[in-house]
Amino acid sequence: MPINNPFTIRMQIARMFEQGQSLFAEIKVQDWLKERNQNPKDYLIRFRQTMAPVGSNSSVNIEIELFRKDGQPVDEWLLQELNRQN
Repeated sequence: MPINNPFTIRMQIARMFEQGQSLFAEIKVQDWLKERNQNPKDYLIRFRQTMAPVGSNSSVNIEIELFRKDGQPVDEWLLQELNRQN
């Protein structure tokens, strides 16, 4: 069962990049996938960093990209939940 966290995974990853802990971001996403009964070994995880919009609480905007290693499309609900803003 997923742990109820008031912060989205995207917010947590952005904070990790801001604090210079981006090396651990992939592990965080792998744990997030495990909580949703997905096998992290089935996915390639990539991060795209851009400047955050004006007025944002964060200085960076991180988009998390998932690709299945077997070439199948990633479930749409998983991508939506992964890149949810709030």
